[in-house]
Amino acid sequence: VILLPHGLEGQGPEHSSARPERFLQMAARDNIRVAHPSTPANYFHLLRRQMLRRDRKALVVLSPKTLLRLPAAVSTLADCAPGTAFQPVIATAGARVERILLCSGKLAYELERERAERGAEAVAVVRLEMLYPLPDAALSAFFRRWPGASCAWVQEEPCNLGAWTYLDRRLEALRAAAGCAEPRVACVARDEAASPAGSFHGDHEADQRRLVERAFAGIAASLPPRETIAAD
Repeated sequence: VILLPHGLEGQGPEHSSARPERFLQMAARDNIRVAHPSTPANYFHLLRRQMLRRDRKALVVLSPKTLLRLPAAVSTLADCAPGTAFQPVIATAGARVERILLCSGKLAYELERERAERGAEAVAVVRLEMLYPLPDAALSAFFRRWPGASCAWVQEEPCNLGAWTYLDRRLEALRAAAGCAEPRVACVARDEAASPAGSFHGDHEADQRRLVERAFAGIAASLPPRETIAAD
């Protein structure tokens, strides 16, 4: 098991040095496993499964440091009890979905918080916890469930880094096979860059805010504004 720090936090490349795109370029013929767990329970099940499996293959785990202290990144003991298992895909969605935001790692918590603050019930935030092998069946089930919804891959990394180039055509093929009205997947990411991350925290926060806003652009809230609810 290889644990690598990964997650843009405005503290320079050393906090974001896992280079997932390089591992994904090397991944083929079921030779390794690349995961990006976002909950303690999923991390527990991932390690437990790695030890119990008969086939011995390297497991690369992308580990955002932020999740070590994020209050929302918690699991109950029941989430680790018998009858539970690793979840390759985790979704937060309402009854009606117009846009699917696919992501991985700590960014999911920011997108879910934005979804709640905006009252954007028509947006589904889908966390991809296993990058390779890609959980085709689990993803296809969500695409078939929401065939009319648009889809975007949202990542913190610059668009020439991260998982986007690996996922682009694979996601499009899955959506086409699932009968989605628009198979193409958009990408919401930082501009191309030579470095995996910047070192100026203020610039990072501004970029991160613009990233989240772009992911929700054009989506109207399905609930009254927060202040209207309070007034009533």
